[in-house]
Formats: sequence, C-alpha cells, structure tokens
Amino acid sequence: MMSKTLRAALPFWLSLGLVPLAVIGVTVGGWSVVLMPLYAWALVTVLDLLLGLNEENPDTTTDERELFWYRLVTLVWFPVQAAIIYGAIWWVVRADMGWIEVIALMFGVGVASGTIGIVYAHELLHQGHRGERWLGDLLLATVLYSHFRTEHLLVHHIHVGTPRDAVSAPYNEGFHRFFLRVLFACPRSAWQAEAERLAKVGRPVWHSSNPFWRYAGLQVLALLAAWLVGGAQGLGLFLMQAFFAVWQLELTNYVEHYGLVRQKLPSGKYEPVRPHHSWNAPQRASNWLLINLQRHSDHHYKPDRRFPLLQTYPETEAPMLPFGYPAMTTLAMFPPLWRRRMNPRVRAWRKQFYPGVTDWAKAGKAD
Repeated sequence: MMSKTLRAALPFWLSLGLVPLAVIGVTVGGWSVVLMPLYAWALVTVLDLLLGLNEENPDTTTDERELFWYRLVTLVWFPVQAAIIYGAIWWVVRADMGWIEVIALMFGVGVASGTIGIVYAHELLHQGHRGERWLGDLLLATVLYSHFRTEHLLVHHIHVGTPRDAVSAPYNEGFHRFFLRVLFACPRSAWQAEAERLAKVGRPVWHSSNPFWRYAGLQVLALLAAWLVGGAQGLGLFLMQAFFAVWQLELTNYVEHYGLVRQKLPSGKYEPVRPHHSWNAPQRASNWLLINLQRHSDHHYKPDRRFPLLQTYPETEAPMLPFGYPAMTTLAMFPPLWRRRMNPRVRAWRKQFYPGVTDWAKAGKAD
C-alpha cells in the first residue's frame, strides 16, 4: 500500500515524464522531437490553468526523514539526465535526421538538463550533505555551467537586488540584452568571489582549494564523454543542449527578480533580504515540475530550507507573478509584451513596499 508521504511526493516527480518523450523523440523523429518542450512548457501551463493555485504552507518543523520521497527525485536525476543527453547524442550521430529535427531534439534535451537539471542542481547545492553538493556539481558540468555554484551561493544570495548581482534584472532591461550580459558577467563575478574568499584565509586564487579547478575537471570529463559517444558531431550536439539549458536557466533568473531592488541604507549597506525582494508564483503544476522554485521569496529568506517545506506568502508580503514560470519565461522572450505586463507590477510594488522612495536611481539600480 502506497504511503501517505509517497502519494504527496509523487507530483514532484513530474519531470520523469520527459524520459519516455526523449526516447520517442530520438527513435521516431519527425514531429515527436518537440514533445519534450511541449510537455514542460505548454502542457504544464495548461495544467496550471486547470489545477489553479496552491497556497497551503507545509509544517517547517517536519522531520527530514519524512522528506525522503521528495528528495529522491533530485538524487536520481543525474543518471537520468546523463542517459538522456548521451543517449540522444549516440542516436543522432547514427540516425538520418534533418538539421531542423536535430535542433528541435537538442532543444528538448536542453529542457531536461536546464529546466529540470539546473533546478535540481540548485536544490542540491544548497544542502549541507557533501554527496548532494557533488550531485549538483555533476549536473552543472553536463551543461558547462559549473561556476553557477559559486555565483549563486557567494554572489546572488548575498547581493540579490543590488548592482553587485548580475542576475537581478534591472527595470526595463529586456531579456535578450540581459542574457548576453550575464553570460560574461557571471563567470567573472564567480571567479572574483572565490578570489576574495581565498584571500581572507591567506591563499592565492591559484590554490588547489579553488573550486574552479574541480569545475574545469568535471566539464572536461563531460565533454570527453560526448566525444567518445559521438565524436566531433557529438561534441557539437553536447554544446547545443548546454546552450539551450543555460538559456532556460537565465530566462528563469530574469523572471525571478525583475525590477526588484533592495534599498540602500544611510550606512551604505543594503537592507536585509526580505520576501518582497523576489517574485512568486503559486501555480500548482509548475511548482510540481520545478520543485517549488516559484516559492522564491521563501527560498531567499530561508536558503537552507528544503523544497518541500518552502512557504508561500500573500501579496501583502511578496509580489506575485500573473502566471507560472513556463508562461512567464515565454513572455520574457518578447520584451515589449513583457514590459507591458510587468512594468506596471514593478511600479505597484514600489508604491506598496517603498511609498517614501521617489528617486529609484539612488535607492537601488537605476531605471
């Protein structure tokens, strides 16, 4: 008999639905190559509309042993993702597929490694268990974005909503400009953060304890595996899915904090991070797929809280997105439509939480 805990956790295993769709895509080809993005973006958006919102809050004192079935999906995802990536490469280099089919298929693989894999890596990297953090590193290596660990933990969480954080999208900045900017800014920012961390203990940046050497080694192994499976073409396919994965990560980063800033205090420091410094989306289905990433205010407020225990907030405490991340990231790809929908919400956020601020160029990032 299925336990109550397992039944409650099963919806968060929605990501495994990508596995049979990946098999169909690589073996059948044709129209089936778009099944993975349709599942993760379109179907989940429809389910959000049908299933509505989930505004219930779990008990934050729940014993970690009761979270096993929730955590397990993040623990098993690395071998699943590796099988999807390298299995797709192996098949494509031996199949007769048109270039449009190949691009669409690798975009779908990027959905698995980006929309799911990086989100799971994000959860794992926040945990205290060394094995979980290593799984997070392995997932990031398969999309060649290992610096995300440092950038996210040592830069984003500390400096969110300030000019130091590259992925806190300023008001009025379109996604495409944002994407090109963060591709270069985030690796530099992560390297600088590690250099500063090492300097505090009297070590040079080239010291063996700098995690960038681990990042580089894991990424080289990921590339080598792609070459062994598919040669030069395999490397090209691997790079393609990695690009699509990173693109989807940064779409999410763009949505999560667009236009929201922390006020600079007279002391020169920034106010503490509060729930109103992140956008939230309580849509049920997309939170299943993204393991409650959309409860983003609580994640920043309590970064070490595991995903099943993340809280949601009323609009009096945190700003809400009109739709879940799949729909909002689609909208973000069209900057005029995005601004039309989101800029009034940012202005309303300013009036609600900072009614006394008139000069937003001084309060945080310039418009």
